[in-house]
Parts: sequence; structure tokens; C-alpha cells
Amino acid sequence: MAPVLFGLLVIIVLAILFVIGIYNSLVRLRNQVDNSWSQIDVQLKRRHDLIPNLVETAKGYMQHERGTFEAITEARSRAMGAKTVADAAKAEGGLADALSKFMLVVENYPDLKANQNFLALQEELSSTENKISFARQGYNDEVLNLNNKIQMFPSNIIAGMFGFGKRDFFEIEAAAEREVPKVSFSK
Repeated sequence: MAPVLFGLLVIIVLAILFVIGIYNSLVRLRNQVDNSWSQIDVQLKRRHDLIPNLVETAKGYMQHERGTFEAITEARSRAMGAKTVADAAKAEGGLADALSKFMLVVENYPDLKANQNFLALQEELSSTENKISFARQGYNDEVLNLNNKIQMFPSNIIAGMFGFGKRDFFEIEAAAEREVPKVSFSK
């Protein structure tokens, strides 16, 4: 009887260790997704902070473009107020569209295109856009890993028991993705 109890005890201990291992891997993946989102959030805040400076620099040259400035301001406010990944993706797509239209209008103002402050701000915005793109790619990779772990057997059982949920990808709408803000000052 003792060998049977010992064997049963070993099986129970191994099962507990197996559950602990899967649980810990799920926690690690969830934390990596959260960390990746915080990297995106940092870059989005950086972009949100650059936009008012860019607009203020342009206002002196573009006095008849009030609608353009208002569209950027509204899009920025929506983006800053987004609460979920899906809301952020939609709002950031709208902001990218507004910035793209703004950059098209800038083409009509050669003095503005030659302004050093504006050029520096635009370069900083372009750099930030690239960083957002890389951070978004990293985030989506981490979400894929977590979602796979949550949906695959046997970890899906443990994920369900401990309330691990699927995460949304950070996907910018197709129109916004195709119309990245233009950064060309050629005459």
C-alpha cells in the first residue's frame, strides 16, 4: 500500500508543479504584454506632446488654416482619452489622418517648410512615428504569444481557471496606415 500512496503523491506533486509552471508562464507573458503596451504609451505621449508645438510653430505662417488646426487638436484629444487598445488604435488612426492632411497643407507654405523650429519638430515627429511603429510591432508579437498560450491545450485550461483573457492587437486602421504623415520638404 505504501508504494501506491508514494506513487500517487509523486503524481500529485508533478501535477501541481505542472500547473505552477503553466501559471507562471502565463503571468510572464501577461507582464510582457503590459510592458510592451507601456512602451507604446510612452511614444504616443511623446507624439501627443510634440503636436501642439508643431501646430503653434505653423500657426504664424498658416493663419487661414483654422479648420486644419482644429482637426488635429480634436484628434489629439480623442487619442489622449482612449482607454482601451482598440479605442487607442482607432483614435491614433484618426490622429495620423489629421497629421497627414496637415502635412499636405504645409506644402503650400514654403516659408514654414524652411523654418528651423518646424523642421526640428517635424524630424522629431518622424522619429517618434518610427518608434511607435517598432513598439507596436513588439506589442503585437507579445500579444500573439500570450493569446497562443491562452488558447492552446493544456495551458488553456489553466488560463481559464485563473482568468487569463485574450488581449487585443494594436492595429491602426488601413487608411491611416497607408497615409503616414509625409515628411518631405523638397521644393
